[in-house]
Order: sequence, then structure tokens, then C-alpha cells
Amino acid sequence: MTARDLAAGVGAALARAGGRGARAVRGQVVEVVGGPARARVILAFGAVLGLSGADTATIGAAAPQLERALHIGNAEIGLLSSVALLVGAVFVVPVGVLVDHIKRIPVLAASIALWSVASLASGFAGSYGTLLLTRLALGAVTATAGPAVASLTGDYFPAHERGRVYAYILGGEIAGSAGGFIVGGSLASAISWRASFIVLALPGLWLARALWRTIPEPARGGQSHLQPGTVSLPEREQEDGRDEWTVEEGWEQPGRAAQPQAEDEPAVEAVRRRRIEPDPERVLREDPRELGIVAAVRYVLSIPSYLLLVISSSLGYFFFSGLQTFVVLFMRGHYDVGQATAELVVALLVVGALLGTLVSGRLTDALLRRGVLSARIVVPGVCYLGAAALLIPGLLGSSLTPALWFDLGGTALISAANPPLDAARLDIIPSGLWGRAEATRSFLRSLAQALAPLAFGALADLVAGIVPAQAPIGTHPHGISSSAATGLEVSFLIMLSTLAAAGIFMLRARRDYPVDVATAAAVSPEGAGQMAD
Repeated sequence: MTARDLAAGVGAALARAGGRGARAVRGQVVEVVGGPARARVILAFGAVLGLSGADTATIGAAAPQLERALHIGNAEIGLLSSVALLVGAVFVVPVGVLVDHIKRIPVLAASIALWSVASLASGFAGSYGTLLLTRLALGAVTATAGPAVASLTGDYFPAHERGRVYAYILGGEIAGSAGGFIVGGSLASAISWRASFIVLALPGLWLARALWRTIPEPARGGQSHLQPGTVSLPEREQEDGRDEWTVEEGWEQPGRAAQPQAEDEPAVEAVRRRRIEPDPERVLREDPRELGIVAAVRYVLSIPSYLLLVISSSLGYFFFSGLQTFVVLFMRGHYDVGQATAELVVALLVVGALLGTLVSGRLTDALLRRGVLSARIVVPGVCYLGAAALLIPGLLGSSLTPALWFDLGGTALISAANPPLDAARLDIIPSGLWGRAEATRSFLRSLAQALAPLAFGALADLVAGIVPAQAPIGTHPHGISSSAATGLEVSFLIMLSTLAAAGIFMLRARRDYPVDVATAAAVSPEGAGQMAD
């Protein structure tokens, strides 16, 4: 046997072992989420959110190359992220109306296809102005993803495990951000910033096709809940042309019956046991789906805990959006590291964020099943406050190694707040208003996210113009000026106040949440019977 034959044999053996390992990991993931059908739906929804995260992360990862190639500063970099979010904020409310009245899967697939075309056009932009214009069309997926994914998740998965399911779906958003930072940053360094946007468009086209062909439209109101053990989704079209499916119409399950309503709605069951009465002034006497957009928005904003949750979520995403846009520039300047090291640190932060997301979803679901009614409110509030505390020494530290652990903990806690927070919103909104309620939340959140990169960048430039270039707070800069590094540090520290405020608003919602759960149950067709018992 020659050395070449031996090498080929070893390579084949490693390939077979790698394939077996990948299949084993996939099998474990499918088992954890509750079966192949659930895994397919969760993967699809996570990938949708992942596209938005990858886009914002790519801007941040390619920021050094964009600054040099287009001769722009931090404020202009921030504007590139802001314009797409602003367009999303403008269109998200009418999209929310559509989500409550028409099939959601086709709308979602079409918006992703449009997003991919716009991302491809960004890669061929000839100037900063042209690039800015192409970014406007990217708001399509931002506008559609939030309301559609929230509404579909509520119809596919029962309430008692939505925190855990949301953790898996939001894990896709985090993974997308990681891909944007690592792949986008590497392509920008090795080839060009244009390659980052061109490559980013390819998975979007695949995802749009996969959604359209493989994910059926669930029936509204919980009739299509995927119970654990579901093996396969039905084919997308029936002979009679309908495109909605219920459990009775053929979800393939291995002998598992639907769970009792009390187990499916633990928050509703908890308020029933405590005899918490709904607010009679806010109990709707008509079908929520028949409300006009103005009346629907006015109603959801009248829910006290919903309003506080939206404010808290918007503030949390405000800080995270600014951090995501400028984290690579900050690390290169403040810690004096190169692009590769900065990307490696970001990858570690992403792992921490993913772990925080997965743990918090399971934790709050378990606490809720044990009767801790306020778990989905208290846990996010504590996470935001803890993240603000941990990030202070992380940002002030002049050496990467000890500062990294504080940054890792802070990032994990920021992400850990999202799954229970998202699940709590569905607890307090009648199912017929899920799309419009999420659109209202997405509008306010998108405004906060859109303002964040611009505000972070403008504040950093303002500080950089005041601080002498020879007096950086951190270490000697690597790749950006010392004054710019100091500007970003001061900007991050000032904006930490938004995280602390998010925690305070979240904890304040604890007083109103039980009554709002009872009120939503009295409105929802699936919950009205329980509250009447």
C-alpha cells in the first residue's frame, strides 16, 4: 500500500466518522426539540430570524473595510444598519394586519426572496449613497419576520413550552449573527466587503424556497399544535385546495393524544387557581380578528404589562443593536487586536448568548409549570439588570483576557431575557390579535434598533472629536485611532443605562401580568371556557 492509498483510506474513514457524528448530533437535536416535524418548523423560523441578525452583524464585521473603501465614519456605518430597520418599522404594522387575516407562509417566503435580491444588489453598489438605497429594501424581512414568526409559533406550539421553543428559534437569530460576524468579516478581510453581501444573499434564496415548499400553514387558535413525537408535516396542499391544517387532518403522531388544556396553558391555569379576575373593561365582546387596525393597536397598548414589556424589549434591543454594529471596531481599537482575534472573541460571545437563550427558555417554562406565575417577567428583568452590571468592568478593562469573561456573562444575560419575554407577550394577548400585537411591538422595537447604530456612532464620533488622540482610555489601538476607540468605549458605557432601564420596566410589569393573563384568557376562544369554570 502506497502512502497515497493510506492517506486516502484515512481520509475516507475520517469522513465516515464525521458523517456518523453529524447524524448523531442531528438525532440528539431532533429528540430534544420533540421530533422531526418540530425540528423542521423550529429550524425554518430560526433561520428567518437568523437572516436579519446576519445582515446587521455583517455591517459590523465589515465596518473597517467599509470605512476605508467608502471613506466614511462611525455615524455613516450606523446609518447603514438604521435605514433597513426604519423601513421595517414603517411597514411592520400593515404587515401585522395581513398576518392576522391571510396565509402567513407565502408572505414570509416572498419577503425573504426580496431581501435576498436586495442583499445581492448591496454587493454591487458603486458608492455609499447607492449602498444606502439598496439597504432600504432589506427592511422587508424585518417588517415581516416578527409578526409572522410570532403568530405561527403561537399556532404551532402550546403555551406551556413556548419559552423553550422561543429559545430554540431565537438561537437561530444568534447563529445568524455569528455567521454574519465570522463569515462576513472573513470575506471582507480576505476578498472585499462586497463578497460579504453577495454570499449573504444565497441562503436567503434557499430559505424562501424551503418555506414555500415544506412548511404548511397551520390553522389558527391552537388546532395545529405539534405535540412532542410528531414525525412529519403534511404535504403543503390538499386536494380541496385549502392550505391550513389541523391535528385531526393528519399530523402523523406515534399514538400521542393532545395534552389537557390545563397543561397547555399553565399561565391561565395558574391565574384560575388563584382566582384572579379579568379586567372587565378590557374583555372584548367581539371577535378580535374583526377589529380594525386602529382599534387593535389601541387595545393592545391599553394592556399595562404588554406596554411595559414592549418598552423593556425595545430598550434591550436598542443596546444590543448598537453593540452588534460596533463590537468589532471596539475590540480592535480598545484591546489592540486584529480582525481574526476580534472575530474569535465575537464567536465566544455568540456561544455565551446561545447558552443564555437556551437555559432561560427551559428555566422559565419549568418555573411556570411549578406555579411561579411571574417567572416569565422576573427572569428577564433580572437578566437585564445583571447584564448592565457585568458589562461595566468588561468595557472598562484594558486587557482582553479578564474583560472577556465579564463581556461573555453580560452578553449571555442580554440574550437570556428574550425567550421568556417573547412567550409572556403571547400569554397576555388574545390569539386573534397576535399578528397586530407583534407588529406594534416590532414597530417600536425596530425604531429603537434603527436609532441605536446611529446614536452609538454619532456619540462615539462626538467623544472622539473631544478626546485627544494621544490619550486613549484603553490600550494602544489596532486598526482605528485612539480617539475613535475612546469614543466607542464612552458610548457603550453611557448606553448601558438603557439595559438597566429595561430591567426596571420589566420588573414593574410583574404587578399587572396576572390580571392581563386572565383578561386575555377571557377573550380568547380557547381560554374563555377555563376562566368561566
